[in-house]
Amino acid sequence: MVAGAHLNNPGAVDAVCREGPKAVLELVQLGAQFTTNSDGSLHLTKEGGHSDRRIVHAADITGREIERTLVQAAKSHCNITFYEHHLAQDLLHDEVNGASHCLGADVLDQETHTMTRFVAPVTLLATGGGGQAYPNTTNPAVSTGDGMAMAYRAKALMANMEFVQFHPTAFYSEAAPAASGRTFLISEALRGEGGLLYNQSMERFMPQYDGRLELAPRDVVARSIQDQMMKRGESHVLLDVSHESASKIMKHFPNIAAQCQQSGIDITRQPIPVVPAQHYMCGGVQTGLLGETNLAGLFACGEVACTGLHGANRLASNSLLEGLVFANRAVEASVCHAEYALKHAGSALHHAAMSADFVGSKAPAVLSAASSEWIAATRKELTSVMWANAGIVRNTTDMQKGLIRLGSLLQEVRSLVKFTGVSTALTELQNLATVGELIMASAVQRKESRGLHYCVDFPFVAQDQCHPTVIKSSMRRRSEMSKMKAPSHLLRVQSRSSFGAKTPASVKDKSSRQKSRELSRLRSQREE
Repeated sequence: MVAGAHLNNPGAVDAVCREGPKAVLELVQLGAQFTTNSDGSLHLTKEGGHSDRRIVHAADITGREIERTLVQAAKSHCNITFYEHHLAQDLLHDEVNGASHCLGADVLDQETHTMTRFVAPVTLLATGGGGQAYPNTTNPAVSTGDGMAMAYRAKALMANMEFVQFHPTAFYSEAAPAASGRTFLISEALRGEGGLLYNQSMERFMPQYDGRLELAPRDVVARSIQDQMMKRGESHVLLDVSHESASKIMKHFPNIAAQCQQSGIDITRQPIPVVPAQHYMCGGVQTGLLGETNLAGLFACGEVACTGLHGANRLASNSLLEGLVFANRAVEASVCHAEYALKHAGSALHHAAMSADFVGSKAPAVLSAASSEWIAATRKELTSVMWANAGIVRNTTDMQKGLIRLGSLLQEVRSLVKFTGVSTALTELQNLATVGELIMASAVQRKESRGLHYCVDFPFVAQDQCHPTVIKSSMRRRSEMSKMKAPSHLLRVQSRSSFGAKTPASVKDKSSRQKSRELSRLRSQREE
């Protein structure tokens, strides 16, 4: 709650704290190979913002090990089919008994360049974030905000999009970054195990900024690093762990050591050059405590979702845990909705299956050389606008200018889609522009500095701003965007008690009772 600047949803925090340990142990049962102590117990590490050692890890590649375990388990299941190299274009949605329902998605096969309609009573988004909206990110090339943008186009609520986390310590190299803009992450656990930050004069600077020193929350450390870089005119700072024993370093951080060695840096002897880079989005598709959205039949979990767990700033290592807990919580709720949909939405599902028509702007397209060049140039401009106008430190004037420019870019992209058709590059650009606009519009609305959103025009925490920012409806026509100076008409602010689904009256209830109440609520809504 402290790391999240008290913007967290208490119900989500309670659910993760109660159910997280069980979810981790289930991974162990599935075969996840986490780092252990000499007695076989799970080794616990500590990262920024944590007051104690409580993080289970697999050396310094925890996410990779969890992914390996889950993919292996899913591939061995007879009822699970993988469709690799497929890109979802848009969600299908229609009204059923007066309420909007998600009925599946239209999908592009990137290898055969054909379109397929997937019709389903339940759709769950687990598409990650939109880190590629920024020029430097720790996210993979596919993190183009696809799930967020599709959900928004389907009129799902979007929450807290202004809270973009910049990891304080991404590896800095004088060489040009990869074409995807992706940079190598230097885990926060390195600081948890004793790593210290220095400027290029080898002066330790965190004591100037925060009493928690190198273990302050990520937003604090990232702003401190940027402040040092700007004041001193330096391109990066240094993270040093060489004072720790070489055996300890190599045991806990073999992957980081190997990656740095490829650039000629021996982390047991030399400091690591680091710089902040976009890392995680705390906002996303607004969900309740069972992963449900305001669009019946549409669920979301992981970075694409905004459960309210993270508040204004994600506590280190909580992203993996959130995904585990809320994916599990969504199971019963999705089964409940599927049963309802099969009884009451059969005709809508049938109509969706029979009405697929991939012609015109919905047909797969091969881009011309000129279109490809324009898309590449526009995407580069988009990332520059995001960094300049919605980076680590922001101001109102720049955010408003950025919002207007992104609105114009999105209008141009949509025009090209209408004229050209469906392609991976164009779809990703449209989604990035949509997510960028949502980030900027939400940021302009918040009249304070809280967590990851720091605005020099409002350099304080305002109690009357302690609520999520929720975008509830479509933006005005893009042709009107150039006339906008502030997007206040785009947004509404919800009180804490109305975040996502209804938060339980007391977070002291046992998680099983909490889930039971949420399921009962969903069932009653479906029956009304």
